[in-house]
Amino acid sequence: MDTLTSNKTNTQQDTFPINGTDHIEFYVGNAKQAAHYYQTAFGFELVAYRGPETGTRDTASYVLQQGKIRFVLTSAMHPDHEVSRHILQHGDGVKVLALWVDDATEAFNKAVERGAKPCKAPVTMEDSYGQVTVASIHTYGETLHTFVERSQYDGPFLPGFQARKSLMKTQPIGLKYVDHCVGNVELGRMNEWVKFYQDVMGFKLLVTFDDKDISTDYTALMSKVVSNGNGYIKFPINEPAAGKKKSQIEEYLDYYHGAGVQHIAVATDDIIFTVDELRRRGVEFLYVPETYYDSVPERVGEIKEELDELKRLNILVDRDEEGYLLQIFTKPVQDRPTVFYEIIQREGARSFGKGNFKALFEAIEREQELRGTL
Repeated sequence: MDTLTSNKTNTQQDTFPINGTDHIEFYVGNAKQAAHYYQTAFGFELVAYRGPETGTRDTASYVLQQGKIRFVLTSAMHPDHEVSRHILQHGDGVKVLALWVDDATEAFNKAVERGAKPCKAPVTMEDSYGQVTVASIHTYGETLHTFVERSQYDGPFLPGFQARKSLMKTQPIGLKYVDHCVGNVELGRMNEWVKFYQDVMGFKLLVTFDDKDISTDYTALMSKVVSNGNGYIKFPINEPAAGKKKSQIEEYLDYYHGAGVQHIAVATDDIIFTVDELRRRGVEFLYVPETYYDSVPERVGEIKEELDELKRLNILVDRDEEGYLLQIFTKPVQDRPTVFYEIIQREGARSFGKGNFKALFEAIEREQELRGTL
């Protein structure tokens, strides 16, 4: 099966090697309908399923894949199930950020030794395709990290899942891999969780943004980005900062009812094609005024894309010492203003679009004002 290619370089400082993102699992109210949305709007292909028809009586899970991105959408069959309770509190949201490792037992044991709160001890599952070992630890909010060891497995996803194919013809939109996943945490807890990733996982602090970097006339936030040694895993952690009005982080915490994953950045090599397709399929994006593009040539310099095309699609652009990047942000993909997506194309840049923060946050504030939460 396709999964992230492992480069065993630069991992000396990690507590244990991480080869990449194995999958991201969402708990959702209606997995069948959510799977249809991701197939039609985002171009994912259905690859596996587990539910009552396969012998699992209490949940249904659909596995979707595009490039090296694998999403799992899970719903419960009964109101007293943990998945149902999670959805009642948080709405549709990310439950598991799963990490692909060489040795899940070793990863779990080392993480717990270094202070992680255990969730599920290592267990090995088997079927005719081989075996997979998984183990989980707690992180911010109710989010879990699951370590997945699958070198001895050749099935569609995990034991217990059956291969499936989309009943419709899906059209991929050029999504390649997960670039980073952003977590929102409560006021005063950002440093706590940054320290968790440093002490437990051996991650390094990549960059820090304070309220002078990420602010508008009304709202502000603080953010720190941690990364594993090979750079495949990058987790920005946000917390609110003092402002005149309620920040997007506070709004998220209010509606998600706790800390959780705010957005997932997915990479493409052709953002113009990707965003064109997403817009054609009805995906909504945050709006940045056309005046934003007046300063782009001076601020960013030469790029290979036509500025008029970026302006037409409302794609943002920024530059750092390594190159430039193009990015755009969807509106929340469920009714609660919580989880959304970033589409990103990196042309050498390794940063996160600091030059776009003000325009982006003003766009978010316009949405907050419409919802009456600013």
